[in-house]
Parts: sequence; structure tokens; C-alpha cells
Amino acid sequence: MHIETLKTFCDLVETASFSKAAKLNLVSQSAVSQQVRALEQRYGHQLIERGHASGAIATEAGRLLYVESKELLERFRALEEKLRDRPSVMSGTVRVATVYSVGLHVVPPHLKAFLREHPQVNIRLEYRRTDEIYAGCVSGDLHFGIVALPTRRAQLEVIPLWHDRLVFVCSPEHPLAGRKAVRLASLAGAPFIAFARDIPTRREIDRILREHRVSVVRTMEFDNVETIKRSVEAGLGLSILPDSAVASEVRAGALVALPFRDGTFLRPIAVI
Repeated sequence: MHIETLKTFCDLVETASFSKAAKLNLVSQSAVSQQVRALEQRYGHQLIERGHASGAIATEAGRLLYVESKELLERFRALEEKLRDRPSVMSGTVRVATVYSVGLHVVPPHLKAFLREHPQVNIRLEYRRTDEIYAGCVSGDLHFGIVALPTRRAQLEVIPLWHDRLVFVCSPEHPLAGRKAVRLASLAGAPFIAFARDIPTRREIDRILREHRVSVVRTMEFDNVETIKRSVEAGLGLSILPDSAVASEVRAGALVALPFRDGTFLRPIAVI
């Protein structure tokens, strides 16, 4: 039974007029008559006395249905008002995974701002390798992933966020540390500390070096940016890293980050 049918019936009892009840509910008089007949068939009782001198008068069964329906309609109206007035509250658990070079240095301030605005949301943030993030999003183990140099896949949506700038990184004691900018050729033959081969940022850096015909000596390879930074700080080699990932060390004087004279090299970051 539709709630509108009960409302039409109550309006009919209150106005004692099929035409007035039809007007109040924006339907025809025949529609009102059909709704009343449907109610009478449902309950097996005559609900309205037709042809009465005073108009459409409710029978004893009709008055009982009217009283109970009126209370029900009032409760329904109050519920609708509460739902309309209720603020939109975001809640629940969101599982997110990100790579270290993004999650440790860029995500935290945005995460804090989001949680201040939506305190009822529980965010489970994990740090994973890029291939594990893609697998987790495809399987449904993760709701979102934040990755560098995203690749489009049929099962996933890619939402661009921003671009990191790739910069030359060395220790403060290195001979190049005092320059304002360097050329990629400065890395030729130098000990280079790289990302592991299966990491997208490594593949992008290799592409840039090949494009500029620069050959480096990769003395160490690591799967996370933190270990690379510590190795560069110790003077074990040079590297190319995202500027956001070394910002705190540069401010502290532990590392030097310089732009390239050859151009600006960007690493796109996206949500998958």
C-alpha cells in the first residue's frame, strides 16, 4: 500500500468531498474513488458512505482506519523532516595504501585536514610497493591507492593529483653542492644510488638518463626513498629524487637538492 493512498483517504474523510480530496492530492475524482475501492477490497469493509446528504462520510471501519492512518502519516512526516534536516555525516572505514615517497612526505597534512573535517571516518593508511597497491585495488582489499607515474588499467580509475619535480640530490659536502643548478651530465660516471628496478620512478629516471645519453654507475638500489636518502647523506653517492621527499632534509641541511639545467622533469601522482 502506498502512503499517498492513506493520505488521500484521510483528506477525503476530513473534507467529506471526493472533489476536494482530489484537488488536495493533484489527482482526478475517479482516482480517489479507485483508491477508496482498493482500500475497501483490501480490508473487506465499506469505508465511505456514498450518496450521504452530508457528503462522503466515513463508516465505523473508515473512522478506525482514518484515526490510525492519521497517526501513521504524522509519524512519517516527522521522519521526513528529520531526514531532511540531518546533516550529511561521512563515516566508516577507508583503506588506503601509498608508496613511501608520497605517503611519508605529502599525504600527512592532507590526511590531518580531512580527519578534522570528518572525524567519524576511520582511515587505515598503509605503505606498500606499487605493484601491491595495484593488486589491492583490483582485488578490493584497498579502497584507494596513491601512486607515482600511474598506469591505466581496465579495472581501475585514475584520478590525477599533482606533479613532483625530480631533482639532483647530494650531500652538503659534495663538490656540486654549492651550485645553483646542475646538468644531467654531472652524473656521468658518478656513483648513483637508485630505486629498485621494478619501481616506476626508477623506470622514469632511467628513461630521462637514456634520453640525455647519460650513463651512471649504480652502486646501490633500494625499494624505498628513505634508505636512498640516508645513503646519500652518508656520502655514498648521488641520486635523483622527488623534491617533496627531500624537503625536510634540505631544510635541516642534511641534503642538498638542485634543479637541472636540462629542463624540468616531473613525476605525476594520482589516486587509483
